[in-house]
Amino acid sequence: MARAHRAGLEILGKPRGMTPAALIEDELAAAEAARQNSNDGKARVCARRAVALATEEWLAQRSIPRWRGDAMAHLRQIQQDESFPLPIRQAAERLSTPVTHQHTAPFTTDPVADARLIIACLSSILSEKAPP
Repeated sequence: MARAHRAGLEILGKPRGMTPAALIEDELAAAEAARQNSNDGKARVCARRAVALATEEWLAQRSIPRWRGDAMAHLRQIQQDESFPLPIRQAAERLSTPVTHQHTAPFTTDPVADARLIIACLSSILSEKAPP
């Protein structure tokens, strides 16, 4: 399977040369497709990767050192960073909470919606910081 590497995150099956936004949308589409096929685990993994890719792009556009680690580490970083609004930190917590063996989460969750919420927040912060 082809591998593409973007900002420290390796995504299987993604061609080189895709823009960060295209990679993010590709992961969100894969998450949505997995959810529609009742593959909740894959939906969560793809949603997490989408957030990690968005985080890497967000960090690249700011003068903040890159975060180390995988998608889960990125989610934990967002969850603990009080500069993010509470709903964003809560979405990161939901995405990073493991689903139990019975395939139930300790709360109602929509991983794609949580990922989109976090990504929208990161995009909005970038827009605020962009020069006029």
